[in-house]
Amino acid sequence: MKILLPYLALYRRHWFRLSLGIILAIVTLLASIGLLTLSGWFLAASALAGLAGLYTFNYMLPAAGVRGAAIFRTAGRYAERLVSHDATFRVLAHLRVFTFTKIMPLSPGGIARFRQADLLNRLVADVDTLDHLYLRVISPLISALAIILVVTFGLSFLDLNLALTLGAIMLALMLLLPVIFYRAGQPIGRELTRLRGAYRTQLNAWLQGQAELVVFGAQTRFRNKLDDIERRWMARQQQQAKLSGLSQATIIASAGLTVTLMLWLAAGGFATLAQPGALIALFVFAPLAAFEALGPVAAAFQHLGQVIASAQRVSQVIEQQPLVIFPMQGASAQNQADLHIEGLTFTYPGQPLPVLKGIELHIRAGEHVALLGQTGCGKSTLLQLVTRAWDADSGSIRLNGTPLADYAETSLRQMMTVVSQRVHIFNNTLRENLRMASPRSSDAELVSALEAVDLHLLLEGEGLNAWLGEGGRQLSGGEQRRLGLARGLLHNAPLWLLDEPTEGLDAETERHILALLNKHCHDKTLVLVTHRLYGLENMDKICVMEEGQIIEQGDHPTLINQAGRYARFRARG
Repeated sequence: MKILLPYLALYRRHWFRLSLGIILAIVTLLASIGLLTLSGWFLAASALAGLAGLYTFNYMLPAAGVRGAAIFRTAGRYAERLVSHDATFRVLAHLRVFTFTKIMPLSPGGIARFRQADLLNRLVADVDTLDHLYLRVISPLISALAIILVVTFGLSFLDLNLALTLGAIMLALMLLLPVIFYRAGQPIGRELTRLRGAYRTQLNAWLQGQAELVVFGAQTRFRNKLDDIERRWMARQQQQAKLSGLSQATIIASAGLTVTLMLWLAAGGFATLAQPGALIALFVFAPLAAFEALGPVAAAFQHLGQVIASAQRVSQVIEQQPLVIFPMQGASAQNQADLHIEGLTFTYPGQPLPVLKGIELHIRAGEHVALLGQTGCGKSTLLQLVTRAWDADSGSIRLNGTPLADYAETSLRQMMTVVSQRVHIFNNTLRENLRMASPRSSDAELVSALEAVDLHLLLEGEGLNAWLGEGGRQLSGGEQRRLGLARGLLHNAPLWLLDEPTEGLDAETERHILALLNKHCHDKTLVLVTHRLYGLENMDKICVMEEGQIIEQGDHPTLINQAGRYARFRARG
């Protein structure tokens, strides 16, 4: 249960709406109890009064009470649903933001061991499950306890013995049933959470790997594994449904037995009333209506096992310590970027061999440098270390003479424009996808950036209001890369780090983009990771990498005259 304490603490921010929802739930239940109890007594009293009591029995006051209870019940139920769900959605939004802010500093090292689908499932489905804590556990328990106290107190004015008997029975059920059904539902809830995560992870892998599965003939085997997880998931859901049915059957049976007991006690002399008369109907209908409050209680702790399992899965992610920690106050951002790398060595966690080995590189402010080499030689890793996605095992990286570790994250990000191999397109408008790089840019600046990277066709139709969809489905790979470059133009930092920016572009567009970069970055420091040879003659320095080391560096004429690896690349290209 301790695992839930950090999430309960987050509820304090929304205590007013949550408390108001519980109060409205109590008022609604009391109105429902009053409606049924008063109606039963009214009918019984009217029958006993008969025609003889037509002028002596007060029909108007009970009738008004019935109408008032009905109105309160209807309005209260609507208000309770409105407030409770509004509060729950606000809590979920807060929980998601809280979880996301904990996950972001972990990237990429702290979350590398989690598959993308598993991480998404923890962020979405498991956080969603935590709303059961309020809707199915806290609110029903508090409401039921309040109803037991109010009903017992109210009935005690009529008959203390019957009131205490009813209160004792309901309190005993409230204390016993949650414990029993929590024990029974805990293993089912944990298994449901685990199978749900496994199914979604497996389904995502199956959808993304269709081509590979077909090529290697593993599609049927993979699908059978997915079906097996689904069958076990459905079996657990059936078990939970049966347990829910059993809990409700227990409440209904308890209600029936309690009503019978109250009728027998009221009519058998246990009551202190000498002539109970129509009050017998009141003591019969009161427990019948009051047991409505105990209905959710039996199933409340049944879902607690699932809530705890989800909380554990979320905590496994957010309780990790970031591998890279930025200082709160650090060196301020500058308008130039002089990059000095000395003796840089780096090994990915869990890997036996280093990716980078003793890298020595000095890039002066305003220089344009290309990193050339085969896939896997460490080019992209070097860029990640410059952005402090990871910290090196040994060696140092200094920006303008200051170690990267001395920069606050905001200052470091302000000085860098990064265009990675994978440009993420958010499920939003074209305008918002651009403004993430520069929130204060005007529409005219956004349009200018798009036109600069030859994406003016995206402005046709709805213009900047065009919806790009999840992952930018309507954009080609080349358009996505150019959109990433447009973001870079808007960010406009003194240090540009580009990882294969022209991959997937045709020759004409590639020439246009490289010319744009040379023009826009003429006074900026630019590091270009590429395996393509076009435009390298315009670079101030070319570094050829192999097996994590820089084996050649110099400008284009120098490397050609050396007749080394770069010259052989050019001869083959």
